[in-house]
Amino acid sequence: MKTLEIGAKIQICSQTELTLEQKNVVEAAKKATLTSYSPYSHFQVGAAVLLDNGEIISGSNQENAAYPSGLCAERTTIFYAHAKYPEAKILKLAVAARTNGEITKDICAPCGACRQVICESEYRAGAPIEIMLCSKEETYVINGINALLPFGFNYDNLMGQ
Repeated sequence: MKTLEIGAKIQICSQTELTLEQKNVVEAAKKATLTSYSPYSHFQVGAAVLLDNGEIISGSNQENAAYPSGLCAERTTIFYAHAKYPEAKILKLAVAARTNGEITKDICAPCGACRQVICESEYRAGAPIEIMLCSKEETYVINGINALLPFGFNYDNLMGQ
C-alpha cells in the first residue's frame, strides 16, 4: 500500500502586503459584490479576473427561485471573460463576499463546480491562475487551482492521458 499526502501552500496577506496589481483585482471583486442578485441567500459574491491583455473583468452571483438555475460569481466572471476575450489568458482571480452590507470576516472559497471551471481555464492557458480569496482583513493567495482541486479533470483525462 502507498500513501499520498496532498498539501497546499497558501500565503495569507494583509491588504498592505498585496501588490498594486493584486489590490486592483481584489478591489474589483469586492466592488462586484454590490451587483449580486441574491434575494434568497442574501450572500453577495463578487469575482474579478485579470487577463494577460491587462483587462480586469468582474461579475457576481446571480440567484434564481429555481436554485439550480443560478450561477456563482466565479463562473459568471470566467465565462464572460472568455466570451469577450477568447484568446486572453486569466492571470489572477479574486473572490470576495458580502453579507449585511459588509465584506465577510472569513474568506469565501469557490464551490466544486467553480473549481472545475478554474481548472479548465488553467488548462486553456497552459499556466496556473493566481487565486485570491478575500476577507475583510486578509487575502489568501494561492498559486493555482491544484491547491484547491488536487485531482481536477481536464482534456487530458478525456483522452486517457
